[in-house]
Amino acid sequence: MAVLWLVLLAGLPVFFLGVLVWAVLEHFRTAQVPRVLQHRAKVRFLHCMLLYTMAVGNILEKLRICSMPRFLRFLQDRVTIKNNREVVVTDLRFGTIPVRLFRPKATSSSLRRGILFYHGGGSMFGSLDSYHNLCSFLARETDSVLLSVGYRKAPEHHSPVAVTDCLNASIYFLKTLEAYGVDPSRVVACGESFGGGIVAAITQTLVGRTDLPQIRAQVLIYPFTQAINLQLPSYQQKSNVPFLSLQLMLTCMCSYLAIDVSWKDAMLKGACIPRDFWDKHRKWLSSDNLPKRFRSKDQQPETLAPFNEAAYLETKHILDVDNVPLIAEDKIIAQLPEAFLVTCEVDIVRDDSLLYKKRLEDQGVRVTWYHVEDGFHGCLLLFDKMVLSFPCSLNIMNAVV
Repeated sequence: MAVLWLVLLAGLPVFFLGVLVWAVLEHFRTAQVPRVLQHRAKVRFLHCMLLYTMAVGNILEKLRICSMPRFLRFLQDRVTIKNNREVVVTDLRFGTIPVRLFRPKATSSSLRRGILFYHGGGSMFGSLDSYHNLCSFLARETDSVLLSVGYRKAPEHHSPVAVTDCLNASIYFLKTLEAYGVDPSRVVACGESFGGGIVAAITQTLVGRTDLPQIRAQVLIYPFTQAINLQLPSYQQKSNVPFLSLQLMLTCMCSYLAIDVSWKDAMLKGACIPRDFWDKHRKWLSSDNLPKRFRSKDQQPETLAPFNEAAYLETKHILDVDNVPLIAEDKIIAQLPEAFLVTCEVDIVRDDSLLYKKRLEDQGVRVTWYHVEDGFHGCLLLFDKMVLSFPCSLNIMNAVV
């Protein structure tokens, strides 16, 4: 038995080294690292580490030890939480929903701005801890009271749980603003990636609520706003860029919406979209609505595969407005608060954000747009990671502030 344990212990380093070699080879086989990115060697290193940890997580999942997303969240939460002496941090629960409150320590003679923050992670990753430093920085630099919401995630929980958790926590906060020293006329909703999509969904849901303070502005940082047209130029051009490939995005999407991954191909080709639905919403979903600079002459035309009723029945909730803020009615869009929108050039969901920008502007909503030519999806989370940070990370953070 002792010999067996020795063999197992000796074999573990070899096993993990083998997984690492696979991750490096997979990166160079599939990943596209555009020249526009700064510090491309750093991008390659971080992407190899992501592939490595996901591979180990998938192995643990197959061994029924823990799911891959849970393993990655465990590693994410090992991040060093910086003790910011200028910010008071309090962990709370609004019912069953964990939230974290960030308040500037300095006294204020007047009520402060409030920020509702919804973190990213594709509905599967991210946590209060992994976004702690970002939220603390944001609260300090803007002299605001910030509430970060720890919503439930896939694969344990599916749509609409994440949005519902954030909505319920937001309503509770909005009803008790003065208890936290927040000015009811200066509440901003802010979200990154999947959290940006939550901002869009919640601000739409709260339109017309007279019993709550109105959201003053929305900050959308490379948000997800649709999962219907997966043939937009950015999906064609950026399908294999770090750190959000098309396959990873589809995995997150299917997990959150409880769609079997066998329907991925039908979703990509549009076989699950009824023709009457496409005809009605094409004016909002088509690449025709993108600025010319983001349309390439080499891109393939958007064509829907023959309609597959079985695929539609299995995936039809991707067409629900609750999951697609982009297709909300004009009368809802027109009542939304002004927006600050961040897009990154090296980002598969770049065009989703640009389509939402046009929808807002067409209905008279003021939009301040910040486009980052050397930015990539998820870069904001690296803004304070020292040698692992990028100029675009800090630039976006400063722009948001």
